[in-house]
Amino acid sequence: MKASPSAAPKTHDEYLAGVPSDMRAALQALRETIRSAAPDADEVISYRMPAFRHHGILVYYAAFRDHCSLFVGGEVRGKFAADLEPFPGGKGTVQFTPRRPLPAALVKRIVKARVAENESREAARKAKAARTGKKTK
Repeated sequence: MKASPSAAPKTHDEYLAGVPSDMRAALQALRETIRSAAPDADEVISYRMPAFRHHGILVYYAAFRDHCSLFVGGEVRGKFAADLEPFPGGKGTVQFTPRRPLPAALVKRIVKARVAENESREAARKAKAARTGKKTK
């Protein structure tokens, strides 16, 4: 599903418009699930993929020729390894298809865990800055 360099999407809607309809439906459902789990997160495009950001990137998602992927990053893939076992993927990715989508309840747990990771990291950064007298953003 790689777009040409001149056609890089600027929004999630633009990205989804360029995806085949079956994958678009699966990714739109995933998007809504992520949004419900992280209502304060911003939708952004990063590395030409839709992503959600809250004190850093939470997750990315994307469509490929024969599957969709949720990029979870962090330590979350390991925390949910047993739940994610039926879904192929790498260290920080989970692959699924429109016929076999990720369970919404699992996606919500993953996203909430990523929110907690990012908020914890941000709190630690601010505490360190307070100790050293440096300003934070």
